[in-house]
Amino acid sequence: MSALVVLGAAVALVLYGMGGAQAKPPAALATLAFDPAPKPIPEVAFADETGARHTLEAFKGRYVLLNLWATWCAPCVKELPALSRLQASLPQAKFAVVTVNVGRGTAADTATFLKTHDAANLPVYMDSNAALLRTFGEGGLPMSILIDPQGREVARAADPADWDNADAIAYFKKLTAS
Repeated sequence: MSALVVLGAAVALVLYGMGGAQAKPPAALATLAFDPAPKPIPEVAFADETGARHTLEAFKGRYVLLNLWATWCAPCVKELPALSRLQASLPQAKFAVVTVNVGRGTAADTATFLKTHDAANLPVYMDSNAALLRTFGEGGLPMSILIDPQGREVARAADPADWDNADAIAYFKKLTAS
């Protein structure tokens, strides 16, 4: 891990009032790189299983872990159950796992896919034109973005993480406790 990433993580932790040894992200979240300067989240819409359009603005007031994935992405599929267990471990009023399928297919296909991959408690969100992926400036999947309650990007993981590791869950519980 580069010194800049470590410094950025330290600054971000102090900025969010989580200072101290307990706030350090666990090894399971090593791919989660904190940004020392939170960035506003762009307004990009995605659809739910009924076709209704949503933006991340609707989640303001709680932490959000936005995860962009596709059915053809093996690392994405592998981490879906972990994301599901993370969401089940945290109060939805304070933390939302928002998984958005950026691949092709229908909402019904996505719902079936989530059910058959132990992630049925995750909402069905689609972005079939990959606008979120283009907007966030990354080409690889999976991509996860941690958004603070003010609607700012504070960290990002461009690789899979062990989201349901006991230490990771404890970290997010502490994060949302304030």
